[in-house]
Amino acid sequence: MKNKLVEEFNAYREKMNAKMLEDNNKIIKRIFNLDTNAYREGVLSKKTKELLGLGNSLVLRCDDCVRYHLEECHKLGLTKEEIVEGMSISLLIGGTIVIPHLRRAFEYWEALEAQQS
Repeated sequence: MKNKLVEEFNAYREKMNAKMLEDNNKIIKRIFNLDTNAYREGVLSKKTKELLGLGNSLVLRCDDCVRYHLEECHKLGLTKEEIVEGMSISLLIGGTIVIPHLRRAFEYWEALEAQQS
């Protein structure tokens, strides 16, 4: 079952990423490529890298990034317990300013889980 929150986020992200890449700007394309390659399996697993990305995104308060990394973590089979434990470290490091983003992260994780039902 598709979830509207997840569907709308992915549609917007895909549409706008395509528009940015259409301009064929070398710097933008290189950053996208660097991002793609950074999250590949390496000494650290892809799961670990996505958890790190999620944690950093929470501390930096980037809701779009949080949603993206939550979705990647979900696709990789991380459990809610793993996600919550990882996000709790981000809350510790980032402080209470992270709480609103944590709320939205919980909401988005629930939307991802609802898609499986």
